[in-house]
Amino acid sequence: MLDLDRVRADTPGCVDRVFLDSAGSSLPSAPVLDEVIGHLRREAEVGGYRAAAERADDLADVKVAIAQLIGAQPADLALVESATRGWADFFYSVPLGPGDRILVTEVEYASNAIAAFQRARSSGASVEIVPSAPSGEIDVDALHRMLDERVRLVSLVHAPTNGGLINPAREVVDLAHGVGALVLLDACQSVGQVPVDVRELGVDALSATGRKWLRGPRGTGFLYLRPELARSMEPAALDLHGAQWAEETGYRLAPDASRFEFWECSVAARLGLGAAVRYLLDLGIDEVASAVSARAEFARTELASLPGVTIHDLGGHRSGIVSFTVGGIDPAAVRESLAADDITVTVSGRGSTRVDMTRRGLDGVLRASPHYFNTFEDLERLVAAVGGL
Repeated sequence: MLDLDRVRADTPGCVDRVFLDSAGSSLPSAPVLDEVIGHLRREAEVGGYRAAAERADDLADVKVAIAQLIGAQPADLALVESATRGWADFFYSVPLGPGDRILVTEVEYASNAIAAFQRARSSGASVEIVPSAPSGEIDVDALHRMLDERVRLVSLVHAPTNGGLINPAREVVDLAHGVGALVLLDACQSVGQVPVDVRELGVDALSATGRKWLRGPRGTGFLYLRPELARSMEPAALDLHGAQWAEETGYRLAPDASRFEFWECSVAARLGLGAAVRYLLDLGIDEVASAVSARAEFARTELASLPGVTIHDLGGHRSGIVSFTVGGIDPAAVRESLAADDITVTVSGRGSTRVDMTRRGLDGVLRASPHYFNTFEDLERLVAAVGGL
């Protein structure tokens, strides 16, 4: 069982207000703050280079911690600035040409979709949308029918930004690999709130962020690559960290996923990411997942009991994102009204997941995303405030 008193004491931002936006940018714990601020102070004392050299072992341990969390090896991980950066770094490195096909789902995130459209236009490839099943998850039967040897990549959002479903990654991987296609998993909204094991999922690449469910600093994230790809794939962009200037007109790639990294970074932020992952590992991902699920289901049940409130979460296996609307009231107005009561939620608009939201006739939904540091009293305050509208 989680020690709720401890985690709330480590999270001062949740004491006097109800914070329900861990799917956006969560509240870092005190150990994360101490790590980041402490390193910035050290940089001010001795300069960034010396301060980084002093923490070289701790920086290397960030990948060790992430590897432990997702069932990977440190050599298969690249530290990046965001999930979008990690996703794009891999995607833009996949060779594409005329006639090649890229498959995305109806819940594809806008940044990923825009990148896919851009590459299709420049390469002559096509982007096709795999329909959703009635449950809201990817229709694996439809995917099976769409797959052929021209499909180069399947982009799968593990947990979409606009609702609480979780897509069945392993089924997608097995089907895609049957025709030689790669699977890129956007785990931006799943890593940190549900168990994610790349060995079990079998994905070729996975991107994740630090600022959401991991409770790390903004400007942090990571990219995982299947070991063979980490050793063989050439990034679309390189610098002197991802490769060495080996001869006058040549270069030698780094031997692992670090070839997808760039030399310059926020050392303080990466140390903070390591502290966040270690904090999660200390709590236990299974305990965290259970706590998040219990809070999200409580919020769904209680909100659904209110007149005029509609829950929009789909899927058989649900995440900690609770999406809802209040009849007759603009979601942004609801968000601002709740903010006046020190309750933080956000709005997911149609532009973030255009295909899914258009198909369901939604312009926007309110998104509440409770984490393990939230109490059930927090959620009762949310329900009471929404009911008061």
